[in-house]
Amino acid sequence: QVQLVESGGGLVQSGGSLRLSCAASGNIFGITSVAWYRQAPGKQRELLTAITSDGITNYVDSVKDRFTISRDNTKNTVYLQMNSLKPEDTAVYYCNADIRPTEGSFRTYNYWGQGTQVTVSS
Repeated sequence: QVQLVESGGGLVQSGGSLRLSCAASGNIFGITSVAWYRQAPGKQRELLTAITSDGITNYVDSVKDRFTISRDNTKNTVYLQMNSLKPEDTAVYYCNADIRPTEGSFRTYNYWGQGTQVTVSS
């Protein structure tokens, strides 16, 4: 069984920073791609950024140059550094990962974390 646990959310003033973590545990041989999403009240969940196993990243325009995704493969953890936060960044943030559980198979499974709340006050 695999679990993804996000942490690091909270309340921050506009212009502030937060660093979210997404830690994977359980039967893990390797983690391929990991993405961060967010969902604001009354809105659809949106993809923000993703990172491949090789460290290749991409971002949506709304967070480019403010958010940075990174990963520590030794800790099975992915981070989201969020700078210059705005009230419109207020949402529940989720990580999503494709995980390969065993060396014997190339099959991966997709997992979601439970989410962490980020609130940015004006």
